[in-house]
Amino acid sequence: MPSHTDTSATVEDYLERIYELIEAKGYARVVDIASSLDIAQASVTRMIQKMDEKGLVVYEKYRGLVLTPKGEQVARAIQRRHNVLAEFFRKLGVDEATLQKDVEGIEHHLSPDTFACLQDLVRFLTEHPKLLNEFVSYRGLLKK
Repeated sequence: MPSHTDTSATVEDYLERIYELIEAKGYARVVDIASSLDIAQASVTRMIQKMDEKGLVVYEKYRGLVLTPKGEQVARAIQRRHNVLAEFFRKLGVDEATLQKDVEGIEHHLSPDTFACLQDLVRFLTEHPKLLNEFVSYRGLLKK
């Protein structure tokens, strides 16, 4: 998986959103990206042009954009990291609103080694639900 040092957090946010739009609608346009990220279209256009120069997207003014194979690879890795973190917090019983906010706050700052550990822990907790239930019960006792 590309590390967060390969791309900035902002570029990762754009790639993630572009990938989500393409998956949902079959295409991504500057107006859709701007709307979903609550950013001015001019700012989105500038960022997309930079991403085009880096070989992450192919951008044609007034036509929209597509991810390059490199851009899609990075976007999938970002989405995978996001999903693993979300699943981790869900298993711990974190509410959905807090979970989304926390994932957005930390997903770009994890080293590949830390992410690999969390991914293994999520897999372990999934394969050992009794241990997860013990932890959840333990937390419940602490809150009393």
